[in-house]
Amino acid sequence: MPGILIKDLPPKLHEKLKERAAQHHRSVTMEVLAMIESALREEEQLREVLPPFKGRFPLTDRIIEQAKDEGRE
Repeated sequence: MPGILIKDLPPKLHEKLKERAAQHHRSVTMEVLAMIESALREEEQLREVLPPFKGRFPLTDRIIEQAKDEGRE
């Protein structure tokens, strides 16, 4: 099974991970895996929620500012 080694983990962050793992009755390793899985799942769900762009062109800040300058709001 693939593994990840994290070097130079700040002591405060390690303490926070240990506390969070204890709250969830997990080892630090299992807590980190759960956090990674959750973050990736949320990212996937965001991509599913946003429909693909179907306009003629994307609205950029430049186009919006130009419209405002022309009096369109």
